[in-house]
Amino acid sequence: MLRTQGVAHLRPNVLSSRMPWDILLIFFVLGVVVPWRGRKRLQQLLAKPRVEPGERLSLYFSTIAFQWIAAAVAAWRAWAHGYTATQLGLTIPGRFKLLAITVCGAIAIVALQWLNLRRVGRISMEARGPVQALAERILPQSTVELLPYLALAITAGLCEEFLYRGFVMAVLVRVGLPSWAVVLISSLLFGLAHSYQGRGGVVMTLFVGLILWSSRMAYDSLVPAIFWHGAVDVVAGTAGPRYLLPGSAAHTGKPGKVIY
Repeated sequence: MLRTQGVAHLRPNVLSSRMPWDILLIFFVLGVVVPWRGRKRLQQLLAKPRVEPGERLSLYFSTIAFQWIAAAVAAWRAWAHGYTATQLGLTIPGRFKLLAITVCGAIAIVALQWLNLRRVGRISMEARGPVQALAERILPQSTVELLPYLALAITAGLCEEFLYRGFVMAVLVRVGLPSWAVVLISSLLFGLAHSYQGRGGVVMTLFVGLILWSSRMAYDSLVPAIFWHGAVDVVAGTAGPRYLLPGSAAHTGKPGKVIY
């Protein structure tokens, strides 16, 4: 049984366990379209000897738009089918305690992410493999690119957590799946969304997804997961260039000039 009050309100003996067609369509987009789109775009970037700043900015802005549209559509259909803010994790119970947990968790996650990037930065570029190729193409390499990237990081924290830990989990509970299946499917969808990072990226994303899921269940709110998720991406965009792209303008502080 799921422990949180929010998801506990969604029981198949009270609500229909049949998943409506529009909800199924959203699941199809999250499970098939999003992974396909991510892999295709990355393949296009990897096929290029270098990615121009304009191409990175286009990637950031288009991803921001896509995620907000997806979250808005999911919220619209959730509202149409009677999901409440509590069921979707959009509440802040015990505000002071939740704030303390959120801040402490964010500090720990930021430290771990920073140390991991520093560790990878000490490895030779050849040994980094796909990680290096990915970093060179999608991480911000100038101060001009950094602000849109940070907007993308915040968007990912908000929209992805709502989609995968809010909407998806609420729907799966409503259709009557056991808690282990809810965790597995929501984490799998989250991992597939990051399949462009390769097998290692999927495994790491699944692991991070389990941590974020635990906070959702423990505190009956998406707030900690939103901040923790955003913190991971913010550190990737600020510390990543420092350790993986030491010659980038984001590291040297020269605005608008990308050094390869």
